Amino acid sequence: MKNLNIAGALSRVVICVTLFFVITPLITVIWVSVFSNKIISFPPQGYGFDWYTNAWRLDNFREGFLLSFKVSLLATCIGMLVGVPAALAMVRGNFPGKAVIGMVLMSPMMIPGVVAGSALYVYFIQFEMLSNVQVAATLPGLVAAHSVLTIPWIVRLVTASLVMNGSHVEEAALNLGATPWTVIRRVTLPLARPGLVAGGLFSFIVSFTDLEKSIFLIGPGSTTLPIAIVNYLEWNLDPTVSAVATVQILIIGAALVLSDRYVKLSRTF
Repeated sequence: MKNLNIAGALSRVVICVTLFFVITPLITVIWVSVFSNKIISFPPQGYGFDWYTNAWRLDNFREGFLLSFKVSLLATCIGMLVGVPAALAMVRGNFPGKAVIGMVLMSPMMIPGVVAGSALYVYFIQFEMLSNVQVAATLPGLVAAHSVLTIPWIVRLVTASLVMNGSHVEEAALNLGATPWTVIRRVTLPLARPGLVAGGLFSFIVSFTDLEKSIFLIGPGSTTLPIAIVNYLEWNLDPTVSAVATVQILIIGAALVLSDRYVKLSRTF
């Protein structure tokens, strides 16, 4: 009994230390964003929200935010159109090569972002040489790359939702005379709604914060928000980046809370 108490105490200490190392950088970024200093230094000379206004005035941040939002929204929609039917087929279907297809769908999650971004860039260049159709450095090419990023997350979360619900209700609907399409539309998709919502939100987050793939595929005269942050840090040390990062933290945090409300993300890893 005493050993169990010691183990429990140690586990709580480890959890607290881990949370401290995870949360402290976020709190520090939010704190720095309200410094009045023109150069980040401690202690602060005062506090204010001028850096949030400054971030919105800068074209790179404003246009980067809008482009990231547009790309993430389009990539999430495409990911839903591909990922939801794929998840239905993987959970409810029984066909040759099912395991291989599942591995292919999940493979973008296993490849480092820099490797995937450079590979996509080379592929787009080769495609352009063969077809004379430019894909690299265009909005459609960037959306296509981000769609590859969103599909595995949607498949994973929708699959988790379908597995948890089982197929008993669908079988009952079929026995009562419902057509397969009616079952999908009136039974399967409503039951899988938690996974659909969580998959869409989490995919949007992953796409919105992506840097590794975007940096290879972005076109001249345009930039996503993560790239705008990196470019700004090259020549500036003021808290503007902290203000932008704080807005990102709030958006991502809200989306994660909504995702976890529908599907416990810990069950999908």
